[in-house]
Amino acid sequence: MPLTIRPLTPEDRTPWAALWRDYLSFYETALPQEIYDATFARLVDPQAVERGALVAELDGQLIGLVHYIFHAHNWRVEDVCYLQDLFVSEAARGTGAGRALIEGVYALADAHGTPNVYWMTQDFNATARQLYDRLATLTPFIKYSRS
Repeated sequence: MPLTIRPLTPEDRTPWAALWRDYLSFYETALPQEIYDATFARLVDPQAVERGALVAELDGQLIGLVHYIFHAHNWRVEDVCYLQDLFVSEAARGTGAGRALIEGVYALADAHGTPNVYWMTQDFNATARQLYDRLATLTPFIKYSRS
């Protein structure tokens, strides 16, 4: 079966949670169950048009995910799109799923009239950055965060 990119559905809860757990582990993070519950509910809520998720499916198995959020931007008339989480299972890397998930968000952003899509990654994420360098422009911004 070919690689398929599609919206996350309520039926995807268990494989989505496994992928997201692996994503968080990569970034040395663990979250309480209530965060999983709230995040999944937001991502599949049909009324929450400002956010959502796509999944990559291969041979009937979810192998990747991407979460995105549309939001207003004070330097633009149109919204921007924040690609918040992107992950492809280690076994499925090299299948084109990462590129396809990013391009899926690009297509949603275009349909939404949102030309700007942005995301962040850790500086040590060299493998993913090779892909990102082909699909987007590295900016000079440094992230600060109040914890």
